[in-house]
Amino acid sequence: MSKVTNILLAGVGGQGTLLASEVLSEVLMMAGYDVKKAEVHGMAQRGGSVVSHVRFGEKVYSPIIPEGEADILFGFELLETYRYLPLLKKEGAVVVNALKILPPGVALGQLDYPADIPGKIAASFERSKVIDGMNMAIEAGNDRTVNTVLLGALSNMLGIDEALWVEAMERLVPQKFLEVNLRAFALGRNA
Repeated sequence: MSKVTNILLAGVGGQGTLLASEVLSEVLMMAGYDVKKAEVHGMAQRGGSVVSHVRFGEKVYSPIIPEGEADILFGFELLETYRYLPLLKKEGAVVVNALKILPPGVALGQLDYPADIPGKIAASFERSKVIDGMNMAIEAGNDRTVNTVLLGALSNMLGIDEALWVEAMERLVPQKFLEVNLRAFALGRNA
């Protein structure tokens, strides 16, 4: 049976999680892998949870990552990343944005935001990296390129030629935003 690699992307609606999963899937297909992708984004337009499963290998039969089998958890927001840790393998890796978006219960004072999520992730998963995606996106020239900064950081873990990432972005990112996204990707890759 061929090895299948599982990447779970978790974020909040409006963060570009779905575009990131499109670029990631495109890169993987261009690299010659069989790729399956599934997305869950029911209330995404209202700031709800957005999750994308990306699985790749020689042959992939199902798009859904079984619990405890994700190799990489790619998080766009701290609490959403923390929520999906049970899907990650014990030896899995986490790449997470250092951003907190308060859910309605927390914003209304009904619940507390969990303390020290980066510390909890690092204590459970040796291979974890927290990225200050917002500051890097601002440095690139557009705060809406956080998703591309994070893709740059993720790209280092996959061993796929940088030229394929650039080509995938040229195909999928609107031309007027391409240059700033390429800068954001480079910043994330060098983080």
